[in-house]
Amino acid sequence: MDFAFVLIQLLNGLQYGLLLFLVASGLTLVFGIMGIVNLAHGSFYMIGAYLAWSLAGMLDSFAAAILLGVPLTVVLGMGLERLLFQHLYHRDHLYQVLLTYGLILVFEELRSVIWGDDVHGVAVPALLSGSIPLTDNLSYPIYRLVISGFCLLLAAALYWLIQKTRLGMMIRAGSSNREMVQALGINIKMLYTLVFALGVALAAFAGMIAAPVSSVYPNMGAQVLIICFVVVVIGGIGSVWGALLASILIGMTDTFGKVLLPEYAGMSTYLLMVLVLLWRPEGLFKRG
Repeated sequence: MDFAFVLIQLLNGLQYGLLLFLVASGLTLVFGIMGIVNLAHGSFYMIGAYLAWSLAGMLDSFAAAILLGVPLTVVLGMGLERLLFQHLYHRDHLYQVLLTYGLILVFEELRSVIWGDDVHGVAVPALLSGSIPLTDNLSYPIYRLVISGFCLLLAAALYWLIQKTRLGMMIRAGSSNREMVQALGINIKMLYTLVFALGVALAAFAGMIAAPVSSVYPNMGAQVLIICFVVVVIGGIGSVWGALLASILIGMTDTFGKVLLPEYAGMSTYLLMVLVLLWRPEGLFKRG
């Protein structure tokens, strides 16, 4: 393997890991801060991808599809939290599992009714359809680099929001002691609604920007959900930085596993999880 080939695999692993972080960060916020086991989180990734496909076709613009699709998913997240999830905060995780599994079935049935069961492709925007040459024979798509850039910007914005703002301070306080935060006069219900909507929007946005490189197909949320839970376990429950590091580790492990040991690539991610848990059962990072 020459340098250009290794560089392409590094970029592919980074892009996959950062995209995975967008989905997993929403899950770790909802799971770590609100205490909700949301099995339907992968469905929001699927909804984002289907919205990108349908809106891009209607508006004839991928950028416009994202600008319209993200607010729609925020509204969806706020509605679900108010109608369903706010009733589960003080209940056993079994109720959460049953409700969110039921949501998976509902979303899949709605997807079939609204968009059908065919596989769809989303065109890469013309402005980003080129490639950057690395050697005479190898090049790297500009769109994949843009995905990585967007994910890094959102990771920095998420860090700033949680660690440097008053809202982030309230979110962190609410995750530690919900009753005390409420006693101080903070509207914890609205706070949790915003956190849940943010988690839904992050997953949906990931599905939107991933659609041109992974296509849009039924049950696409199921696979990403499993990997996201692996990210949360490896990174540490409730840790955004842990989710970022774990996502990149998984991206690199999966990408190089498929190149170097393709027959074992399917188990490489789970083997990584086992090794991390044997070393640090609480995950790489604590909540924060």
